[in-house]
Amino acid sequence: MAEVREGLYYSKEHEWVKVEGDVAVVGITDHAQDELGEIVFVELPEVGAEVNAGDSVASVESVKSASEIYTPVSGKIVEVNEKLQDEPALINNSPYDEGWIFKIELKDKSELNNLLDAAGYSEFIGA
Repeated sequence: MAEVREGLYYSKEHEWVKVEGDVAVVGITDHAQDELGEIVFVELPEVGAEVNAGDSVASVESVKSASEIYTPVSGKIVEVNEKLQDEPALINNSPYDEGWIFKIELKDKSELNNLLDAAGYSEFIGA
């Protein structure tokens, strides 16, 4: 059974968002990494890029398939998780902690209202 953490926001594309002030940390959910299988490569977004909610900003490749990562919120990419270059499996082993993908400076916090809470995401994935 996939872990769904309270206090995070979730997209229907299986990204999670953790708000820290004006910055959001983004990664893929436990459910998503489980569906993908062993992740072997991560293409990170470009720091400084201005992106809009729904834009494809990164990708992950697993032994099964490749998958786009979409930003659930608009803003400017301010940091990427460089550890994923050498250890892409961090996403499998620790999707909500060590396996975060990027941090984005929020342009419009009201966009968070378009995302699901833990209960809504659990229902969405049938957990």
